[in-house]
Amino acid sequence: MTKQILFGLVTLIIAFVVFYAYYGGFKKIKFRIIEAGGETLVYEEITGDYKQSGVVMDKIYHSLLNEDKIETYKGFGVYYDNPQKVEKSKLRSEAGCVLKQNDLVKITELKEKYSIRIFPQKKYITTEFPFKGKISVIFSIMKVYPVLNKFAKENGYNENSFVMEIYDVPNKKILYRKEIMK
Repeated sequence: MTKQILFGLVTLIIAFVVFYAYYGGFKKIKFRIIEAGGETLVYEEITGDYKQSGVVMDKIYHSLLNEDKIETYKGFGVYYDNPQKVEKSKLRSEAGCVLKQNDLVKITELKEKYSIRIFPQKKYITTEFPFKGKISVIFSIMKVYPVLNKFAKENGYNENSFVMEIYDVPNKKILYRKEIMK
């Protein structure tokens, strides 16, 4: 009986380690400061819990696909407030989809239905994390944000500046951009 319990326990630990590794749990977070931005965003503004952003991204994705015949491969969220410092009901964000360059020919008609803007092109603190589904998002939040804020603080940047997350589905990664503010 003890061998079976030990075998079961070892199997469970191995399964957890594989699961954790697959979803990026052992990923080392490295930051770069690079020029980024310039994407055309279709979005909605959100006030309240950041958990709403996934629903909004999906809604815009399906609307673009079914009504406008535009398939996007990147979703995004821009998060303006630190949820550890701002009441959940007052959190501010934007969520939606990134348009591909060849879809910009429809921009005039899209502007009649959606909020659209170009994300500012400038220098950001950036990193990336593997994207293998919704569990990757949870792992990335736990791993990236603490070290991102620490990096900003240690380098003299405002740790309360906004963060953009881009869910790059074809390349299977989440891109993080933190606004650089002194």
